[in-house]
Amino acid sequence: MTEARQRTGPGPAEPERHAGGGRPWVMLVMATLGFAVNFWAWALLSPLAPGLKDALKLTSFEQSLLVAVPVLVGSLGRIPVGALTDRFGGRVMFPAVSLITIVPVLYLGLAGHSSLPALLAGGFFLGIGGTAFAIGVPFVNAWFPPERRGLAIGIFGAGMGGTAVSALTTVKEADRWGTETPFVVMAVLLAVYAVAAWFVLREAPGRTAPTEPLAKRLAATARLGVTWQMSALYAVAFGGYVAFSVYLPTYLKAEYGLSQADAANRMAGFVLLAVVMRPVGGWLSDRLGAVRVMTVSLAVTVAGAVAQSFAPALMPVGTIAFLAMAAALGAGSGATFALVARLAPANKVGAVTGVVGAAGGLGGFVPPLLMGALWGSLGEYRIGLLLLSLVAAAAAVFTATTVRRAVATRQDT
Repeated sequence: MTEARQRTGPGPAEPERHAGGGRPWVMLVMATLGFAVNFWAWALLSPLAPGLKDALKLTSFEQSLLVAVPVLVGSLGRIPVGALTDRFGGRVMFPAVSLITIVPVLYLGLAGHSSLPALLAGGFFLGIGGTAFAIGVPFVNAWFPPERRGLAIGIFGAGMGGTAVSALTTVKEADRWGTETPFVVMAVLLAVYAVAAWFVLREAPGRTAPTEPLAKRLAATARLGVTWQMSALYAVAFGGYVAFSVYLPTYLKAEYGLSQADAANRMAGFVLLAVVMRPVGGWLSDRLGAVRVMTVSLAVTVAGAVAQSFAPALMPVGTIAFLAMAAALGAGSGATFALVARLAPANKVGAVTGVVGAAGGLGGFVPPLLMGALWGSLGEYRIGLLLLSLVAAAAAVFTATTVRRAVATRQDT
């Protein structure tokens, strides 16, 4: 009995045997809702950025900085939040992050949208909402056995569709009822979710919290090869998704002359397809292998970026290129965390997720700034898209060689 427990650990397989058959799925649904609501809040500034640029007479770089600052904070914040989730669990961390995010949401809606410094200050703390991802992955991972984690984490990752909801609703609410309306609505939703999460969420049976100090656990995480391998892949896959989800309205308005509402709706379509493909990527990873799914996803991203670098007509070539990249980046994001679930030590999944999630967010922080600078200086985006294709190609080669060997070694062990 003792040997069996040592072999499986405080294991993710336990809940399926000891909890009610549906309880893991209830936990998954609540975690996904928390991810979606917090990501919805995290993305509030992006749909409004073109209008704020005109109202405040911002430069292209200032507009890019406005949408990139929440991404940066939400990314770096995942490192401590992931480690804290290992320690305190998702039942504590989901309500805590949701309640904290209410403060910058209300500030931006009621007082902080009248100047660039105020927007940047509010956007800095709005980034806290983006850390919710690092809470959900270890929480969901603990509720499911290894052979189901790819699908489960993929379904949870579909919560990134909160950015699509933001794109579809924020501009319409602001135009109809005033700029403060989407922020007030968001604050109410965050409060409702925090209360519901406190009463519904439970930790997986057999979960044990680490006792080492936070700094020591983060240092141990940094020494794991899987941490940096998955960080590199997620910086491309999820970073590409984040970059497009926050910058696509600006790109479409500048490159194709679309209205703010039309650009936001098209961005929502991009996001929704990526959201749908994320659990598909996790499911395919369970069936076909995450390395194969990741390699194909990156290859499709290369093709889409190269095609779009020539600024083709939006219909049909440009639309096909962007939708192909959306599907590929979504599937690749799902495949990345299927690999994390397989390769990371069970008691370090939260810490590894925090670092990997931070890398993904940072991968989405740089491109909007680069694209804004390129448009401001050259009046075109070609170089930025070609750089994306080169980075994705390098990541595909890395996946097919180094990551494939790591997976094979782990399976042998």
